[in-house]
Amino acid sequence: MASLPPPTSKNPRPPKVKNKNAAPIQITAEQILREAHDRRLEPAHSVPKQKIGDLEELSELRQRKRKEFEDQIRKNRLNMSSWLKYATWEESQLEFDRARSVFERAMDVDSRNVAIWLRYTEMEMKNRNINYARNLFDRAVTMLPRVDQFWYKYTYMEEMLGDVPKARGVFERWMQWEPEENAWNAYIKMEKRYKEIERARAIYGRFVSIHPEPKNWLKWARFEEEQNDLEKAREIYSQAIEFLGEEHIDQKVLVAFAKFEIKLKEFDRARVIFNYGLERLPKSKSESLYNQYTLFEKQYGTREGIEGVVIGKRRVRYEEEIEANSKNYDVWFDYARLEEDNGDVDRVRDVYERAIAQVPPAEEKRYWRRYIYLWINYALYEELETRDYDRTRQIYSECINLIPHKKFTFAKIWLLYAQFEVRRLDITTARKILGRAIGMCPKDRLFKGYIELEMQLREFDRCRTLYTKFLEYNPANCTAWIKFAEVERLLGEYERCRAIFELAVNQPVLDMPEILWKAYIDFEFNEEEYERTRLLYERLLERTTHVKVYVSYAQFELSVVEGDEGDNVVRARKVFENAYKSMKEKELKEERVILLESWKDFEENHGTDETMEAVKSKMPRTVKRSKKRKTDEGEDNVVYEEYYDYIFPDDETQKPNLKLLQMAAAWRMAQQNNNNTDSVTENQETAED
Repeated sequence: MASLPPPTSKNPRPPKVKNKNAAPIQITAEQILREAHDRRLEPAHSVPKQKIGDLEELSELRQRKRKEFEDQIRKNRLNMSSWLKYATWEESQLEFDRARSVFERAMDVDSRNVAIWLRYTEMEMKNRNINYARNLFDRAVTMLPRVDQFWYKYTYMEEMLGDVPKARGVFERWMQWEPEENAWNAYIKMEKRYKEIERARAIYGRFVSIHPEPKNWLKWARFEEEQNDLEKAREIYSQAIEFLGEEHIDQKVLVAFAKFEIKLKEFDRARVIFNYGLERLPKSKSESLYNQYTLFEKQYGTREGIEGVVIGKRRVRYEEEIEANSKNYDVWFDYARLEEDNGDVDRVRDVYERAIAQVPPAEEKRYWRRYIYLWINYALYEELETRDYDRTRQIYSECINLIPHKKFTFAKIWLLYAQFEVRRLDITTARKILGRAIGMCPKDRLFKGYIELEMQLREFDRCRTLYTKFLEYNPANCTAWIKFAEVERLLGEYERCRAIFELAVNQPVLDMPEILWKAYIDFEFNEEEYERTRLLYERLLERTTHVKVYVSYAQFELSVVEGDEGDNVVRARKVFENAYKSMKEKELKEERVILLESWKDFEENHGTDETMEAVKSKMPRTVKRSKKRKTDEGEDNVVYEEYYDYIFPDDETQKPNLKLLQMAAAWRMAQQNNNNTDSVTENQETAED
C-alpha cells in the first residue's frame, strides 16, 4: 500500500480538532436573529472626538493630516478624489493659500479634469474671493471652451454680482464658439429680464443663422408676437419659409403662420398658406397641417368647400397607395366607398372598373377571396343605387366567366346572381344559373342554396330531386341526410323518412355519424315507436360503446312507461349493468367513472338503499402514479410524469390470483437463468480439460 505524500505548502496538513464533542450551550439561528433585533436600537459606535487644547496640538494634528494626504497622493497621483479631499480639508482649516496650492498641483497632473475646476471655483465663490473666481473662470473657459457648465456658472456669478455688462461680455465670448441652443436661449432670457428687446432681437437673428431649425424660427416669431410687432412676426414667418425651402419646410411653421393670420382675421392669407403647404408636402409630413386646415374650413369656410377639401385629399392619398400597390384591394374598397358617399356615379363606376381590372396574379383561391367582393359590391351598387339592372346582370355574367371554375369557384357569386334574378321575378333564369353552377362546379353550399330556393317556392318534388343529386355528390354529409328526412317528415311520408335514415346509417363513410343516429332515434321516439328506438340503440351499441350512448339508452328506458309500474326502472338499471360489464371487460376506466356517476344519480332518484349501496361499492379510488416517457432529446433521456389512475374494488378482488401468476412466472425465469449458468460452467470445465 502506497504511503501518503508528506505535507507541503501546496497540500498543508489540516488542523486537528482536539474536542469533537458538541458544545454544552447550543445557539440557534432564531436566537441570533432575536438578539440582532433586540440590539437594533442600541447606539452605534461613534468615533471618539479629539479635543485640541492649544496651538501646539493643532499644529501637530495639521502636520499629521497633511502627511497622510501627501502619502496618499504620492502613492497614486492620478486619483483626483485624494486631491479634492486634501484641498477641502485645507479649506476647512481656512488655509486658502494651501488649498489653492493643492488645486494647482492637481491641475498640473490633470488640467482637463472638470471636477477639479468646478471645486476650485466653488471654493473661491463661497469664500467671496471674486477676483480669484473670475481669474479661474477665464482660465477654465480658455482651456475648456466646450464645457458649458463653466460658462453657465461664470455668467450666473456676474449677473448675481449685478455686473450685467460683464455677464454680456462673457456671453459674447461664449457665442463666438457657436454653442448649442440652450446657450443662446439663456443669453436671450437674460436680455429679456433686463428689457433689452433690441439686443434680444439681434441675438435671435444670429441664433437662427447658426441653428436654422424650424422650432427656433417659431421661437423668434412668438417673441415678436409678445412684443406686439405683428409686421415683424409676419416677416419672420416669411423668412423662415423662404430660408427652409420646399425640401426642408416643416408643417409646424406653416401651421403657426396660418394660426397667426387667423388671429389677425386674415382668412384669405391663412387659406393660401394652407394650400401652399398641402401642395408641396407629402401626406406623411402634412397630417397636422391637413387637420388644422379642416378645422379652419369648418370654422370659416363653406360646407361645400370643407367636403371638397376632405374628399380631394383622400383621393390623393388613395391614388398614392394604389400607385404603390395596385393589388391592395382594401384601398380599392375604401376608394369606392368614398366615391359612393360623394354621389358621383361616373366616378364610382370608374373606380370599380379600374378595381376589377386588377385580376389576381395566380389562380389560387386565397388571392381571389378579397378580389371577388369588388365584383359583388359593384353589382349591388348598380342594382340598389343606380337601378341599372341590365348592367348588374352584365357584371354578374362577366364575373362568372372570369373565375376559373375548374380549379375553384365561389358559391356566393352564383347564389347572389340567382337571388338577383328571383328579385326580378325571373325564376327560370335563376334555376338555370344554379343548375349551371351545380353542373360546372358542385359544392355543398350551392346545393343548399338551390334547395332553400325551391323550398320557399314549395316545389317539393324539385327538392327531392336536388337532395338526391346532393347525396350522390356527397353521401358522407350527415346534415344533408337529416334535412332530407325532415322534408319527408314534414310531408307526412314517414316510411320514406325511415328509409332515408336507413340508407344514411348504412353508408360506409359519414362525417358526423353521432348527429345522424341521434336524429334517427329522436324521430322514432317522437313517433312513439319504442321498439324501433330500442333496436336502434342496440344497433348503435354494436358499432360503438361510448358511455354517452349507454347513458342516453338508460334515460330512454326510464322515460318509456310500459308494462307494470317500475319496469322502466328495471330496464334502465339493466342498461347500466350491461354498460358497466362491457366497459370493465374493455378496461375503460375513465368511461366507467362517468357511467358510475350517472348510475349513482339514477339510483338516488329512482333506486333503493340496497341498489344505491351496490353502486357506491363499485366507485373507484383515485391514486397518483408515475410513468416513464421518452423525451425528444434522445432515447436515453427518460422523464417520469405523474398521472391519476382509478382502482375499482371489483378489480382488486382479482389481484391475489394475478399476483400468484406473476410470482410463478418470476420463479420460472429464475430457474431458466440457473440452468443456463450451470451449462456455461460445464462447457468451461470441458474446455479446460
